[in-house]
Amino acid sequence: MNITRGLPPAPLATFPVLTIGNFDGQHVGHRALLESVVENAQRLNGVPMVLSFDPHPIEVLRPGTVPKFLSDAQEKYDFFERLGIKELIILPFTQDLAGLNPEGFVRQVLHKGLGVRLLLVGDNFVFGQGRRGTIQDLVRLGAQTNFQVLPVTPVVLDGAVVSSTRIRKCLTGGNVVEGRQCLGRPYRLTSTVIEGEKRGRQLGWPTANLRIPPHRVLPADGIYATLTEIDGECLSSVTYIGKRTTFQDGERLLEVHIFDQTLKLYGKDISVSFLEQVREDMTFSNVDDLLKQMDLDGIQARAIVAKYQDSLPHLLMANKGND
Repeated sequence: MNITRGLPPAPLATFPVLTIGNFDGQHVGHRALLESVVENAQRLNGVPMVLSFDPHPIEVLRPGTVPKFLSDAQEKYDFFERLGIKELIILPFTQDLAGLNPEGFVRQVLHKGLGVRLLLVGDNFVFGQGRRGTIQDLVRLGAQTNFQVLPVTPVVLDGAVVSSTRIRKCLTGGNVVEGRQCLGRPYRLTSTVIEGEKRGRQLGWPTANLRIPPHRVLPADGIYATLTEIDGECLSSVTYIGKRTTFQDGERLLEVHIFDQTLKLYGKDISVSFLEQVREDMTFSNVDDLLKQMDLDGIQARAIVAKYQDSLPHLLMANKGND
């Protein structure tokens, strides 16, 4: 896949088949849309393309906002490439671009800049200054500038449209199961193991401590049954997210206990995939009560991971591919 930053000096293909979006999280709705782009490009002997933006529009439209994302840029690019996208155009999102009215965006970016011949977008797509442009505007302007618009029906799960916003709400509420269903894979975070206070080891539950990537969405504080990937090997684990309030409020961290393993992990990058929440975070009045609960948490987390044993190959493949 070729990546072009900014509008190219001339259209990149004779028959571009395009979609537009930020595609944060690469969920099942994104997959359906991109698969349709690739299928239509193959049918029409065109080139499947994605137009995206950097920085995220909200950072420009609402200065001072620090958005939290479901995925990293490289994960997104890998997702596009695996599905068969051949060209990715990343436009700098500026006040000038945000100020283009719908007609200006179509004529300057889609027609003159990219030479689009077929555009596929969700049927609730909006564009242009103030998000004033609708699908109806796009169809009308496309007819004037020699491209067709194909609206794509959003994917619906349990009566609600799958969206990045929905997934963020699921995760921050601790509902990683619904998040997984919408993503098509368990939500995953990758970070570097740092040295901690070694309190877990003293309590008989050694953990790998991970500082939370500041730009990523984090599931709600609590205990989770997880899969942890280390050097290409995936291991059963239980993970705590929180500030360890039983002892004192500290930095919010991920603390990962790998079952039945003694590993030296300082400085390693490891990836944690969230299967189910075991319980919400709790503060205990004494260490003995905490230890009793940790034992129960471990038993429950093992049982949850075992429940997924038959589907582990699929989960691992999906997580490695982020698709």
